[in-house]
Amino acid sequence: MNASDKEQVKSAKSETILYVDGVSVTFDGFRALNNLSFYVEPGELRAIIGPNGAGKTTMMDIITGKTRPDTGDVLFKSEIDLTKMDEAEIANLGIGRKFQKPTVFESHTVFDNLLLAASGGRGVFQALFHRLSEAEKIKIEKTLVTIMLEDKRDEMAANLSHGQKQWLEIGMLLMQEPELLLVDEPVAGMTDSETEETAKLLRSIAKEYSVVVVEHDMEFVRDLDCKVTVLHEGSVLAEGRLDHVQKDPRVIEVYLGR
Repeated sequence: MNASDKEQVKSAKSETILYVDGVSVTFDGFRALNNLSFYVEPGELRAIIGPNGAGKTTMMDIITGKTRPDTGDVLFKSEIDLTKMDEAEIANLGIGRKFQKPTVFESHTVFDNLLLAASGGRGVFQALFHRLSEAEKIKIEKTLVTIMLEDKRDEMAANLSHGQKQWLEIGMLLMQEPELLLVDEPVAGMTDSETEETAKLLRSIAKEYSVVVVEHDMEFVRDLDCKVTVLHEGSVLAEGRLDHVQKDPRVIEVYLGR
């Protein structure tokens, strides 16, 4: 790497919310990530796509502290080394992860789910009977509007549709005010209309937060209207707008053309 390249890397690192450089990890002889490098800027919405086994889940596990890399750097806000922290520490830094399957408190209302998410370490009983401040009320009301569930505030979470449960869980993460939100296949199992609304939701959230979305649904990724990173065999195969990467012969061969 020449001096000019080093300066470009240094510049990129100083302007990022997430900086992944040269990350590799091997499980029982299988290299899940192979010198993976990419970065996400503050306030950016990014889609990560790739075939099964490309390393998308392992990438998320590395960022959130569930898995340690063998080599490489993973930095949050340019300087915080995530590889030296555990899952709880990373979550407290302001990195929220939404898994594919929604996990909400089904026996509680939508409003109470958001209240519990914002409990700040209080137990369930304490959180539910805690006297809300005006700021907390405003925060919950704002989140209800953002996730399109203001008319479901008193509905039991168990009665929500699959898509609405996904939105609620995203809202629960927003209550914790993450600076970086990692979302894993949010539209799996959704209706067409829910999928369309979810794209709008994530674009709206990205106006205030940095959001990384792992997804297979190409039409949904197109609706996100953002930069796309294509993974293959644990490293970046292509990067750019969806129309650009779809025309890349390598992408067509390993993913889109299958």
